[in-house]
Amino acid sequence: MKRRDFIRTTAAGSVAAGAAAFSAPAIAQDKRTLRMVTPWPKNFPGLGTGAQRLANRITAASDGRLDVQVYAAGELVPALESFEAVSGGTADMYHAPDYYWQGKSSGFAFFTTVPFGFTPQEMHAWLHHGGGQALWDELSGQYNVKPILCCNTGAQMAGWFRQPVESLEDLKGLKFRTPGLGGEVMRQLGVNVVTLPGGEIFTSLQSGAIDAAEWVGPWNDLAFGFHQIAKHYYYPGYQEPGPALTCGINRSVWDSLSDSDQALVEAACLAEANYSLAEFDANNGDALDTLINEHGVQLHKFSDEILKAFGEASGDVVASTANESELTKRIYESYMDFRRKMIRWSNIANRGFLNARALNFQYDQ
Repeated sequence: MKRRDFIRTTAAGSVAAGAAAFSAPAIAQDKRTLRMVTPWPKNFPGLGTGAQRLANRITAASDGRLDVQVYAAGELVPALESFEAVSGGTADMYHAPDYYWQGKSSGFAFFTTVPFGFTPQEMHAWLHHGGGQALWDELSGQYNVKPILCCNTGAQMAGWFRQPVESLEDLKGLKFRTPGLGGEVMRQLGVNVVTLPGGEIFTSLQSGAIDAAEWVGPWNDLAFGFHQIAKHYYYPGYQEPGPALTCGINRSVWDSLSDSDQALVEAACLAEANYSLAEFDANNGDALDTLINEHGVQLHKFSDEILKAFGEASGDVVASTANESELTKRIYESYMDFRRKMIRWSNIANRGFLNARALNFQYDQ
């Protein structure tokens, strides 16, 4: 045999032997199953399906090395105990809005949404370019969690009511399901606020345990069937102008991932955040038409007087978070500084364009 052929044959044999020795066992040993818990009903449109889609993205992008298994509300832990499960290591990751955990720190609300706060684009800008992510890491890190933006539902609706709301007096005494700092605003205005997971809202409305509720928007609200009980549907959703959802990962699990796998998970979350916002926007308009035209829902806008009262109370509630701790004060100040900058630009760019598009001119031929 010629020396050149011998070297080529020997090298090929060595590669094959190396592949046989390392590929199958290494892949088998490297494969990890990660348990994702959620507060959503199984396969619920947009939220439950979004959690599953994120799990699928991570599993596919890792070629199955990171096998993410999704557990709906109640399958592994109760709906509102996802954070504790991940923090304590019972589960590896959660898909949920962080304002559910504001009982631990009101700072968590800022990383989902606050009343009269950021639009989705502004929230993404703050997290990625305004210092928000570093503050989020610091807050969640106190509870052994690594947070990553993974979803945004877009602007939400203000809620479902059995009777029209024509004044603030009509709100007083109502048992109203709403979470986050928006719930604190309603409490200031005399509303009896109730916190419930999504899967319990319909039966609570049906039984009279609550009088009114807000959930997400037309697409999700139609799926839950709230229109069967309450016919008065209000906007704008001042309390949730652009809610972000979190992929929260147990910190020890996160630190055990390689740099490339961490980058993979972050890329999958970013892709899902963009995709989910588009999905909600694409479906909400059609669902609203169905609610109005097929189910007799009456669409109402809160009066300017009521919205101004909401705004005043919201300013007080959001500002009060700064008194909780040194960290929540820094979160509040960062958020408000960025909000001031965004309001100026959004008024010029986004509001300016939307006002121009609303003018009466012929466009749709």
